[in-house]
Amino acid sequence: MTNLATRFTRALEVRHPIVSAPMAFAGGGALAAAVSRAGGLGLIGGGYGDPSWLAEQFDVAEGERVGVGFITWSLRKSPGLLTDVLKHSPAAVMLSFGDPRPFVDDIRAAGAKLICQCQDMQHVADALDVGADVVVAQGAEAGGHGALRGTLTLVPEAADVIAAQAPDTLLLAAGGIADGRGLAAALMLGADGVLVGTRLWASNEALVKPRHHAAIVETHGDGTIRTRVADIARQLPWPRSFTARIRRNTFTDRWHGREDELERNVASEGPRYRLAFSEGDPENTGVWFGEAAGLIHAIEPAALIVERMAGEAALCLERRGGAILF
Repeated sequence: MTNLATRFTRALEVRHPIVSAPMAFAGGGALAAAVSRAGGLGLIGGGYGDPSWLAEQFDVAEGERVGVGFITWSLRKSPGLLTDVLKHSPAAVMLSFGDPRPFVDDIRAAGAKLICQCQDMQHVADALDVGADVVVAQGAEAGGHGALRGTLTLVPEAADVIAAQAPDTLLLAAGGIADGRGLAAALMLGADGVLVGTRLWASNEALVKPRHHAAIVETHGDGTIRTRVADIARQLPWPRSFTARIRRNTFTDRWHGREDELERNVASEGPRYRLAFSEGDPENTGVWFGEAAGLIHAIEPAALIVERMAGEAALCLERRGGAILF
């Protein structure tokens, strides 16, 4: 087997520089474990903080070396959740969408790597200020929540700053990366690896309803939208600087651009949204994937996705004389 060696694989002691995004409601223990068994690093999605669900997902991971990720502004409301999770000895804890400072000491004391996901250069500066082990530069192509910067420019800009200010810090690229070409490109841009969401959302192990999976296979890269409507319907107080990329469908067509009206009608529309989500309705709720949808043509095992991505990237880099193969 050909392995793609980078600073990330050496520091995290994995075979492939591929991390599964800690996707709320989709990235459970089965997906995280499958990615780790395949040679990457799997992260369980901490979501909005359900301690019993998280404990169950660590049990599902069956002792595999996995990590966990949290929505930082939500974690601040339930800091005890981090204490509980650290008892499972996660390999890494990823913090996204908020100030990581309140949690850094506990994560370090537990021996976990600190991963900070960043959507702009101020976020990168904050991550370096707290001494993050790994920075994720997330472009707006990504599914789920994010901001405005594109992956192609954010990653090398972050790489330059890291090289100048904190050269031991590792960098992962995220946003629109779904195959070996994307991984190879990320490495050429200065990243040490990639964080993969949408491609692994479309895996057998992801906690995704069958009709939502069918929807991604049918959708091309133009079929998503950045919007606030899903958060309004769910009555989640996301900071205005972060919108969500979800599939364009009947729900977004009806409410995007009519956010004030949706807020006025949330007492009736919120339950409709939640019921549609629980039933796996692909038209009347949020379907959480990104622009990489256009590169996905089948729902496959996570191990196959990881191994193929690494192999394709190695071939791409070898043809250009830039691979480190062993």
